[in-house]
Amino acid sequence: MPSYALLIEYDGAPFVGWQRQDTGLSVQQVLEDAAARLNGGEEAVLTAAGRTDAGVHAEGQVAQVTLTGDLPPERVREALNFHTRPHPVAVLGAAVMPEDWSARFSATGRAYRYRILNRRARPALDLGRVWHVQKRLDAGAMHEAAQGLLGKHDFSAFRAAACQAKSALRTLDRLDVARLGEEVVITAEARSFLHHQVRNMVGTLAEVGLGKRPASWPRSILEGRDRTRAGQTAPAEGLVLTGVRYADAIDWR
Repeated sequence: MPSYALLIEYDGAPFVGWQRQDTGLSVQQVLEDAAARLNGGEEAVLTAAGRTDAGVHAEGQVAQVTLTGDLPPERVREALNFHTRPHPVAVLGAAVMPEDWSARFSATGRAYRYRILNRRARPALDLGRVWHVQKRLDAGAMHEAAQGLLGKHDFSAFRAAACQAKSALRTLDRLDVARLGEEVVITAEARSFLHHQVRNMVGTLAEVGLGKRPASWPRSILEGRDRTRAGQTAPAEGLVLTGVRYADAIDWR
């Protein structure tokens, strides 16, 4: 049975997150129900490169699914897009993958973008896709503070209480903060992240941007490994999974 990689984008607002749950509709459920239609009604399980939380969006999520039929990738893409309507989920590409390939474990990097709308007026066009902060943020100070978090560290201070990772050791490859007009945009890249790590780092950097803390403060929080001393968990709606990196390029169709 062929294994397919899927490149997926979705609006996380109406979902309980990526992972299938008993409490509401998930992105995984929408795609698995669609994939079952290609399997003659038989269950088709999808595994994602990363499980996004409720309200978190994706423009470059990668998942894998095994189907009983040997279908061209283009047909898999088009059929899944037909059967996922009207939900805000789209399969941008599909590819046949080797048996030993894993969407999760073969990934060598993941990238996220966090958007803060930094103006007095509330969002209209970007409602549900940004964190609205009215008071002026110092993006330069936030970027300076962010550089102190780069590298391999114990990120216990920035993990969720419910995080199931066995170790809090992670290597943060990139954490940039830049002002783009009325927006402050945070870009984060690493091989993998802890549960809520990006949102907790953003919430902590925002304290610096608001002038409440010095640029050295996030580093001291990191070294203290105490989540209760860090900033708030930034709202989910500002976060987007922008891409997943693999050692070999995938031939998306």
